[in-house]
Amino acid sequence: MSSERTYHHGDLRRAVLNAALDVIRTEGPSAVRLRDLARRAGVSHAAPAHHFKDRTGLLTAIAAEGYELLAQALSKAPDLRERGVAYVRFALDRPAHFQVMFQPDLYRGDDPALLAAKELASAELHAGVTTLDASPDPRTAGIAAWSLAHGFATLLLTHNLDDPVGDRDPADVFRSLAGLLFAPAAG
Repeated sequence: MSSERTYHHGDLRRAVLNAALDVIRTEGPSAVRLRDLARRAGVSHAAPAHHFKDRTGLLTAIAAEGYELLAQALSKAPDLRERGVAYVRFALDRPAHFQVMFQPDLYRGDDPALLAAKELASAELHAGVTTLDASPDPRTAGIAAWSLAHGFATLLLTHNLDDPVGDRDPADVFRSLAGLLFAPAAG
């Protein structure tokens, strides 16, 4: 028949992750408490620890999932500019993941799943640089591109660009910004 875990909850891990993402989205990562998440998921207060051990383990899982999702989003973009757009859209669509991913003090930086996910995302970010005209320093170009996308996404999420962007699609605004700094490879 069904296991005890299935009896109590069909997918406790996912339910706790989703509850944590909701808390982070509305209140920030500092508001995440395993007991509260257990209550939200309708399980015993000890149940989330079975999957995540502790709060840091939970936030590590969120960061790893975020990097995996970011890598997937970036892999679908054909060039550097569109990878930047994918990065911005990822941040806007998944602000809780984005917030945790770039606060390394929240998670275990040596976690193997996290390291693998970060490597995937990094490879996808760097792959976009190959679409540029010959750059004297591809590594620096990659840092510049990432800085532009990350900075723009962060400024959007913190509402610092509400007036300058206005009603325009943030993706179109980002494309314009990227066009000022990066030219596609001739070809």
